[in-house]
Amino acid sequence: MNIKPLADRVLVEPKEAETKTASGLFIPDTAKEKPQAGKVVAVGNGKKDEPMELKVGDKVLYGKYAGTEINVDGKDYLMMRQSDILAIL
Repeated sequence: MNIKPLADRVLVEPKEAETKTASGLFIPDTAKEKPQAGKVVAVGNGKKDEPMELKVGDKVLYGKYAGTEINVDGKDYLMMRQSDILAIL
């Protein structure tokens, strides 16, 4: 992959949505929740007054509706600002 985010943007690979409940029931596609965790794949350089705190490989939590969905080589990613990330796991 050859994507380099600009400024304070981060490219995140979302974690796969759960397909089964803890008790073993399968969740239909219409009831699956959008994942709110993922792995950082690429980071920008940050801003002059706000340095980049994330690095490639960090596992992060983000808001349910954060970021812009993009598809590269058949894989889904989210492009979001560093401020959209809630925590590093």
